[in-house]
Amino acid sequence: MSRAPSPALLDRLAALLGPKGYTIDPDIMAPWLTDWRGKYTGRATAMLSPASTEEVAAVVRLCVEEQAALVPQGGNSGMVGGATPDAGGNQLLLSLRRMNRVRSIDTVARIAVAEAGVILETFHHEALAHGLRFPLTLGGKGSATIGGLVSTNAGGTQVLRHGTMRALVAGIEAVLPDGSIFDGLAPLKKDNRGYDLRHLLCGAEGTLGIVTAASLHLVPAATARRTAWVAIDSPERALQLLRQLDAHIGRELEGFEIIPRACLDAVLRHIPQTRAPMAAEYPWHILAELAGNDDEALGNALERELAVALDAGLIRDVVLAKNDRESDDFWRLRDSISEAARAEGPALQHDVSVPVDVMPTFIADNPVRLTQTFPGARALSFGHLGDGNVHHHVQPPVDINGAAWIAEHGAAVSRLVYAHVIELGGSLSAEHGIGQMKRDVMAELDSPARLAALRGIKTGLDPAGIFNPGKLIA
Repeated sequence: MSRAPSPALLDRLAALLGPKGYTIDPDIMAPWLTDWRGKYTGRATAMLSPASTEEVAAVVRLCVEEQAALVPQGGNSGMVGGATPDAGGNQLLLSLRRMNRVRSIDTVARIAVAEAGVILETFHHEALAHGLRFPLTLGGKGSATIGGLVSTNAGGTQVLRHGTMRALVAGIEAVLPDGSIFDGLAPLKKDNRGYDLRHLLCGAEGTLGIVTAASLHLVPAATARRTAWVAIDSPERALQLLRQLDAHIGRELEGFEIIPRACLDAVLRHIPQTRAPMAAEYPWHILAELAGNDDEALGNALERELAVALDAGLIRDVVLAKNDRESDDFWRLRDSISEAARAEGPALQHDVSVPVDVMPTFIADNPVRLTQTFPGARALSFGHLGDGNVHHHVQPPVDINGAAWIAEHGAAVSRLVYAHVIELGGSLSAEHGIGQMKRDVMAELDSPARLAALRGIKTGLDPAGIFNPGKLIA
């Protein structure tokens, strides 16, 4: 078990890191002690901001001597409280934000090495300056960091074509719980030296090691894209459209997002300078995007397939973006859903995945299960239908105290949602991680074999439990 850091340890850390890397000032620390959603607020003895991997390793070695707990943090844009210290005030917040260099970009191998504190949007710009692209993006790209994306195995809107962060990580540099440096940055295509530490660290949420840098796969910059906003009657029809586009267009299909009318309405109500792509109202919408290097071919393919879908009655209407500005406007509607949902009032948010073919079943059946047990509850599903991941928000009944309803029923509502997901062979965390928000419910509902293996790995690598205690594993 971890212990509170002694005054002597704090003095040694302050001497090691200097005034730029060490602070106990409550005003400086305050913004980093509450998670992005505002659900969790903790306290920290000090905030440590090392500037190099060697400094991270030195910090860990000092903390190991006293078994002082460290909570790694990147951009503090996580969704499950995974980078927030507990309320005890005895943990040390370890910020990786000063480690913000893109160390190299190899344009031939299409590999970049970026430190943990590099902001995703900054990394996008760096890659584009070399004629390349990092094919992972998400709504929080202006604050999310490479280290946080690796540690949570982030997803986003391009997983359909390029996979999650784990698929894009070619190598990892990390500091392990004994203070040693794991140098696994070499982008080896074959490496059969037993357990893959790269994959263990990717998605471990800082519980097994502190990611300090990553080698990342890049792809050629797409010079063309075609984007469509499609009106559709149901998730079942949406799945049929996905299968049609996938079969006849293939790899150029890079995004396929499902959006219910209620989510679009919320964005239009709360997000300035947004407008509906269509004058008529429809129950469901699809945002589909192709990316490649032949603008005419992309446009012809998308128009052809959507015309076939219209003629067959599969879709109700479609609007094609005429330029990048209109494409960006469509994506702004999609990316603003979470912000609009917060403005709508309290809700229970679930980031879940099931096999793609049964996603329409989940979207249709889960609201029925909810209202049978919790009359008046309202469920909205939106997001990455193409890879079987939707964000499933449950809102309280109308005209009641929503916060009080969530306080009374929230845990049981989420348990019902997650039990349904697992029943369908899915996961109670598709891309946001477990953190502290889902730790206990995962311990209750998930496979005993999986949980035993996770606990064994954690105990083996971090026997003192000093890396991000209280997260991921109960």
